[in-house]
Amino acid sequence: MRISSNMLFDSNVAAMNQQQARLLQTQQQVSTGRKILTASDDPVAAARALEVAQSDAMNTQYAANRGAARHTLSLAESTLQSVTLLLQDVKTATVNAGNATLNSSDRRTMATELSGRLQELMGLANSTDGVGNYLFAGFQSKTTPFVNTSAGAAYFGDDGQRNVQVSATRQMPSSSNGADIFMRIKDGNGTFATQAAAGNTGTGIISQGSITNQAALTGHSYTVAYAGPSASAAVGNAGDGVISTPTVVNKAALTGNDYSIAFTVAAGPATTYAVTNTTTGALVKNATGADMTGLNYVSGQNISFGGLQFNIKDTPLPPANGDTFTVLSPGYTVTDTTTAAVVLPVPPATGRVVHASGQAISFDGIQVDIQGEPVAGDTFAVSPSTNESVFKTLADLITALNAPAVGVNLTNSLNRGLKHLDNALDNILTARSSLGLRLNEIDALQTAGEDLGLQFKQTLSELQDVDYNQAISDLVRQQTNLQAAQQTFSKVAGLSLFDYI
Repeated sequence: MRISSNMLFDSNVAAMNQQQARLLQTQQQVSTGRKILTASDDPVAAARALEVAQSDAMNTQYAANRGAARHTLSLAESTLQSVTLLLQDVKTATVNAGNATLNSSDRRTMATELSGRLQELMGLANSTDGVGNYLFAGFQSKTTPFVNTSAGAAYFGDDGQRNVQVSATRQMPSSSNGADIFMRIKDGNGTFATQAAAGNTGTGIISQGSITNQAALTGHSYTVAYAGPSASAAVGNAGDGVISTPTVVNKAALTGNDYSIAFTVAAGPATTYAVTNTTTGALVKNATGADMTGLNYVSGQNISFGGLQFNIKDTPLPPANGDTFTVLSPGYTVTDTTTAAVVLPVPPATGRVVHASGQAISFDGIQVDIQGEPVAGDTFAVSPSTNESVFKTLADLITALNAPAVGVNLTNSLNRGLKHLDNALDNILTARSSLGLRLNEIDALQTAGEDLGLQFKQTLSELQDVDYNQAISDLVRQQTNLQAAQQTFSKVAGLSLFDYI
């Protein structure tokens, strides 16, 4: 093969240019610390590095999102902790308000204190995250969620929850709606609520009750109504006999039944009467066990049976037979106000149920008890639980302490307030538990995110970072090769046939 001088020069120059290019690339790798300077250096590794870099950037953003969510959730939890302490203080004050040694002035002072706590509670419920976003407004983060109106505290937020992407597969609520925390608190025991009528004059105090049979619950409203012993003359009586109001002389003998006293005129001037238990349809028996029939009537003489005593004066029935009087035993009835049906006594029984302080009153899967002694006309309501805000609970307590009412009415109001405060505390603690679980989850996700970030950076380093030991070795080798090529080229370039002529 014939090698021309031009070929010799061109080949040597091309070889040296390639070695210079490789030397330059190695120098750039050493100076930048990057193994891949352009995508063409290693297309597969470059594509993989881009993918890992994007994943690392997303993981970094998730970490920032977790930090923001943690800040908001921590503020909300801290606020609810303050609410918990406030309600516990209110509960203590409510218990103290039941002290019989306090007078109306003392209770009004306590009401003033509770008014301040109510305003403090409103301020806590309207807390912000430090940049103007309300913590408990749902999606309406710029709207004041709780406002005092003429009808009481009202909620102007919504039911939304702002979600934050805290990992590739997890969106976490970073906010809470205040309606669930402060407004939607079931009264009573969560299924039904009991309430004494404001006009009660007896000493009856009704319990919050319990559920005895979930399947028997109807969801209806009920009224427990008390009636005292009473007596009345039949409308068609022809005589002028007047019956007195019965009194209880033997509480243990009370039956709760209704009675009828019917008069007849026997031969001669004698007037007799008979006593019938209209609830059972049987003649009433006297203390000796004999039927109370054909008994001689004496005006004003005491008549006793069924634990009751009364008298009838004047002439019950001239000039014709048939005058009757009705006597009703004291006790209570339970009426389903939704259907207007009597529940107790259990139909077809009539009359009333004899009251015993603290004795269980059971019907339709519900059980309550009434301590003390209600009087005729006292009523108690049992109705399905409804939502009551914690603000209304405090407002009702303030009203009760400002009112002149004392005794059993105050006790019933305070008992109701204490039960609702317990319900509100349970609701707040449930919300705090949810916040705590989310904070714990953020901690776990943060740890996992940090580990993932380290893996991404390690992978990127393996793909992009130069191996300095290898690069410097290559650099020295390439410099040596280039120098050798240059020196060889200078020798070859100096060759000429004229040197041998």
